[in-house]
Amino acid sequence: MIILDTGVWIEYLRNNREYYPKISAFLERKEILAVECVFGELLQGIKNKYEEEIIIMNYWKYLPKKEYRDIIIEAGKYSSKNKLVDTGVGLIDAMILLHGINSNSKIWTLDKKFQKIIPKELKYIGTE
Repeated sequence: MIILDTGVWIEYLRNNREYYPKISAFLERKEILAVECVFGELLQGIKNKYEEEIIIMNYWKYLPKKEYRDIIIEAGKYSSKNKLVDTGVGLIDAMILLHGINSNSKIWTLDKKFQKIIPKELKYIGTE
């Protein structure tokens, strides 16, 4: 499974040729793991009801998910223990990272700071 960070989703939704074909293939094979905080960020940037429906009805409801109890608390503890704030990585990215760790999923992000703290075995490399 692959977790797409918000920036990658945005490039896909903009039909960016560099991302769209690969992500479309992952979606068809149901290899994208939906993470609630990422979809929350996507919804934070919507411009109208139509965009909301696309995000919710076409992706959020359709994609596989794994629920993790106390993920925000665990992400806060993980962040504190690993001093993620000092590296410029916030709580949302810590939550995404824990989803990756807990589900053994690769994480695809465009965020350079976030990329630096993702364990090698969970880092999505575009050639995969």
